[in-house]
Amino acid sequence: DEQLDLDDGRWEDIHVVTGALKLFLRELPEPLVPFSHFDKFIAAIKIQDLSLRGRCIRDLVQSLPPAHHDTMKVLFRHLCRVVEHKEENRMSVQSVAIVFGPTLLRPASEEGNMAMHMVFQNQVVEHILNHYGYIF
Repeated sequence: DEQLDLDDGRWEDIHVVTGALKLFLRELPEPLVPFSHFDKFIAAIKIQDLSLRGRCIRDLVQSLPPAHHDTMKVLFRHLCRVVEHKEENRMSVQSVAIVFGPTLLRPASEEGNMAMHMVFQNQVVEHILNHYGYIF
């Protein structure tokens, strides 16, 4: 309900805007990839057959609830645009995946191996960025 003045000078720093977006996504009651889908995405990214992996991840994205799917589509379209300018902003696909992976895709509880989860979370985000046109 807070009214923000986007003309305020503090919003000119891209790090502030990115931090606000990450904070918003992190504080959602459920991540953009719902808890119920976490293990499915992790299993999918581990599939060795690249064609099967691609279809499985596409099908999982398509199976998301409409609000999650539509938000993901818009967010990843934007992140793809960020990556297109990697020479200026130094944000490669891998960098974006590292920054957003754990925020967009996390388990309901952190009981497992967090380091291994993070690797796979980043790989899922990287895959979706690399195959945006096919997935959406």
